Amino acid sequence: MGEDTDTRKINHSFLRDHSYVTEADIISTVEFNHTGELLATGDKGGRVVIFQREPESKNAPHSQGEYDVYSTFQSHEPEFDYLKSLEIEEKINKIKWLPQHNAAHSLLSTNDKTIKLWKITERDKRPEGYNLKDEEGKLKDLSTVTSLQVPVLKPMDLMVEVSPRRVFANGHTYHINSISVNSDCETYMSADDLRINLWHLAVTDRSFNIVDIKPANMEDLTEVITASEFHPHHCNLFVYSSSKGSLRLCDMRAAALCDKHSKLFEEPEDPSNRSFFSEIISSVSDVKFSHSGRYMLTRDYLTVKVWDLNMEARPIETYQVHDYLRSKLCSLYENDCIFDKFECAWNGSDSVIMTGAYNNFFRMFDRNTKRDVTLEASRESSKPRAVLKPRRVCVGGKRRRDDISVDSLDFTKKILHTAWHPAENIIAIAATNNLYIFQDKVNSEMH
Repeated sequence: MGEDTDTRKINHSFLRDHSYVTEADIISTVEFNHTGELLATGDKGGRVVIFQREPESKNAPHSQGEYDVYSTFQSHEPEFDYLKSLEIEEKINKIKWLPQHNAAHSLLSTNDKTIKLWKITERDKRPEGYNLKDEEGKLKDLSTVTSLQVPVLKPMDLMVEVSPRRVFANGHTYHINSISVNSDCETYMSADDLRINLWHLAVTDRSFNIVDIKPANMEDLTEVITASEFHPHHCNLFVYSSSKGSLRLCDMRAAALCDKHSKLFEEPEDPSNRSFFSEIISSVSDVKFSHSGRYMLTRDYLTVKVWDLNMEARPIETYQVHDYLRSKLCSLYENDCIFDKFECAWNGSDSVIMTGAYNNFFRMFDRNTKRDVTLEASRESSKPRAVLKPRRVCVGGKRRRDDISVDSLDFTKKILHTAWHPAENIIAIAATNNLYIFQDKVNSEMH
């Protein structure tokens, strides 16, 4: 971080050849798999694009491989709920990879209502010399078969096959906002605005409701569920966040229905900062357990916070993402930007955290040195091996040459979705319909 950040170079960027952006091309989720060798993105058109990291070249053994398109498939189609006269968008809300147990890869993808399990396999050999079929695969006339032969496997061009394995439907009345795979590798949960369901990966026709915050009278509704995640090591623990800015840690050993939380993490509001927008900007848009399982990272509209699982009263760290927008909340409310849901991410050693902002800026905070940096994902800096220059937003007074004024920020360009490689300094940034992959070439060790 700090001076080191100047050496952070672009590894690769995936730019679609569009001079205009169609709604369907906007990336809606980004997710590395458990090894970081694969990276999946979902978009508003219901497509999933998987990128694979190229192996290191023999000529330059220390240069890390770049990410190239591995497979593209249509995951969800637009649907219509005739009972409620509602259109169900094909937009992919979340993608989660399952731990790999054999040569095949598996992932879960979800739109507002339906979760699908996909299997990704490779084929580079094909059998030849069938006794009962000809070369085109048609059955031979048995009278023409005069001798038997042993089929052999011949090499062929690599083919990546993506097949739907299971469809988990009809589990949610409201829109699904998050899915999380349990550390037991057998179950996963899905959350909507008012309920969280527990599924078994082998059972598609039923799920078990583990959280239900729907009041008897909907007029009494005061908050909704915004995100949820399983603990990385303890299969009985999970957390969910709410629009009121609170986190509830639940233990499935305590009761079948986890309406009573084990711990409530909530920061008391400062009365001097109270305003019309207080409740909106305190809503938690994302929650992520650290890899160690000791901490939780949350993102609200203006800040990212680190919580210790052993301390419920307040976060142990709070970082201002774009505090200069505090005076602009009124106009951000009018253009609906105040409802944007930014995600957050940990690096592999839990020492640096990342989250997005406006103007295609994204922010990094080093927990050890307390340094922070603002970087920009843009076409101008997307040439391979380009060096990312730190950016600075100035509120008033003297401006340095490269500073950008808070009044000239582009609020249509926003980094909502980010992901960090599980072990290396490689990050994926979704900027509207472009995916940028940055890598710290010089500092290959974790900060």
